[in-house]
Amino acid sequence: MKFEGIYTPAITPLKDDGSIDTQAFANVLESLIEAKVHGIIIGGSTGEYYAHTAQERLDLAAKAKDVIGDRLPLIVGTGAIRTEDSVAYARAAKEIKADALLVGSPPYALPTQQEIAEHVMAVDDAAGLPIMLYNYPGRMSVEMGEEFFAAIAARKNVCAIKESSGDMGQLHRLACRHPNIQLSCGWDDQALEFFAWGARSWVCAGSNFIPREHVALYEACVLEHDFAKGRRIMAAMMPLMDFLEGGKFVQSIKYGCEINGLRTGGVRAPLKGMTEAEKAELKEVVGTLKRTVAQIVQA
Repeated sequence: MKFEGIYTPAITPLKDDGSIDTQAFANVLESLIEAKVHGIIIGGSTGEYYAHTAQERLDLAAKAKDVIGDRLPLIVGTGAIRTEDSVAYARAAKEIKADALLVGSPPYALPTQQEIAEHVMAVDDAAGLPIMLYNYPGRMSVEMGEEFFAAIAARKNVCAIKESSGDMGQLHRLACRHPNIQLSCGWDDQALEFFAWGARSWVCAGSNFIPREHVALYEACVLEHDFAKGRRIMAAMMPLMDFLEGGKFVQSIKYGCEINGLRTGGVRAPLKGMTEAEKAELKEVVGTLKRTVAQIVQA
């Protein structure tokens, strides 16, 4: 499978009572399709998978497939501490005819490199779907290193990696040592560098509410090979990226969607909502970003 373009880890809207709002969820997916993103990920961190029951995760993936159909690739996250649970999510993804899986290291357990590899291989054996690895040591507390890549080297379904370590050296190593694994940017303020090193996709939470601006950066760097234009777009996006990294990440993504008129609800505990001051600041940052990128694209 070729991973090219902007892949959005979709948010999960909630009702006032905290239950999942499936109609609002469908509206979010339709908005992404209309905005011409290139793929949708369900069961990612931005979707608050860690705060969902197993049944909610299964139901969300099935609902996403019903809404999306064959219009865009659907990637289903399999994140879980227990390998048995990740395997169950992978099998369910196969049953609904998802296009690929997002497979990370089990969090909290602190597995060794070989244990991470065996986890990935168990998921692969269960579903036989294309796999985008997810290297995010900031959340998982372990890194996918050279011993891991050696152990899974023969796995044909392992075709991409969402690299979210924030370590530029890791990006360089992946590009030089593992050219058979497609690079996907998973650290937003390094998107320009990822594209320069050959990445052709970007998994970006911000594309939930400013998808066209993310697509514009992808097109400038990957399709037009115009990195001067890409630098201008990236510079315009940096204030938003700085804001998102200041805390309340998922809350900010959801409020960004609200600015666009989508119903999103709050977030599940332990997370808490944004203050009115934070909302006002984000709204101003987004407005400036949109105006600046529009001027760059139209120039």
